[in-house]
Amino acid sequence: MNPTLIIVGVIVLLVLFFVSKGLTIVQQSETMIIERLGRFHKILNSGVNIIIPFIDRPRAMVWRYTSQSPKGTPVVRFSSITHIDLRETVYDFARQSVITRDNVVTEINAILYFQIVDPMRAMYEISNLPVAIEMLTQTSLRNVIGEMDLDETLTSRDTINSKLRDILDEATNKWGVKVNRVELQDINPPRDIRDAMEKQMRAERDKRAQILTAEGQKEAVIRESEGIMQQSINHAEGQKKAEILAAEAESQAKILRAEGEAEAIRKIAEAVSGTGAEPTQYLIAMRYLEVMTQMGANKNDKVIFLPYEATGILSALGGIKEIAGKGTLNTIPPFKPNL
Repeated sequence: MNPTLIIVGVIVLLVLFFVSKGLTIVQQSETMIIERLGRFHKILNSGVNIIIPFIDRPRAMVWRYTSQSPKGTPVVRFSSITHIDLRETVYDFARQSVITRDNVVTEINAILYFQIVDPMRAMYEISNLPVAIEMLTQTSLRNVIGEMDLDETLTSRDTINSKLRDILDEATNKWGVKVNRVELQDINPPRDIRDAMEKQMRAERDKRAQILTAEGQKEAVIRESEGIMQQSINHAEGQKKAEILAAEAESQAKILRAEGEAEAIRKIAEAVSGTGAEPTQYLIAMRYLEVMTQMGANKNDKVIFLPYEATGILSALGGIKEIAGKGTLNTIPPFKPNL
């Protein structure tokens, strides 16, 4: 075989080998830290990049991965990577025991959302970024919960999330990391504390139910008394109107009777005017006869007839007779006193 061809073939193979080793493809939203002879050289962007083999080497970083076990608990594993992910990353931390200000031990697990914004500082400012973030999150969570009571912890998740985010974002800024959100998943107090809280909640519900029942009964009594008062007012107003109407009717009746009597007297005066008799005597005589008739109506009554001023009455009776004789008035029945 021709030695020249062998040499050319070896050179071609070496060129292909160096090109394959020097040609580096970086995917979108990823980057690589390149070191030349052990020192930082450059940061590779997404796309096709060329490095010098055996001289330029990518710097590896420890990365944290979380998966779910069959029981639902998070399983954490670590691996070494050369392609640094610039997207937002989620860390799900396992449950940890924290102590509140009122000395209650409770279990809390949190989720952290962060993003690498400066790959160079994330690589060189901290030796193990995932472990550092996890430890910092745990200690910060203990500090924040230790400043709060259990009741405040259970009702102030937004406050806890905000405090943790500010603390972690400030601490990880030196590492080229931006903490976007911190979320508390579960807060589990001990069983006896949960039982006591349940009893307390039940007592509060019973208290509110009794208060609402008492307020309802109070409102019912008030409404009932208002109804009775309004009924009394309406009854009094109705009775008042009835009495006013009765008084007006009685007054109208008296007026009508008076007008009738006046009309009767006028007609009597016209009737007796031509006879020379006095109308007053006629009326007295008629009244006298009516009274005598009523007094003698009952047979068991004994009546002693002692007329007063008999002459006037007799003259009145004589006038009535004259009037009757002329046909002016109806015939008057004879008076028969019961003795």
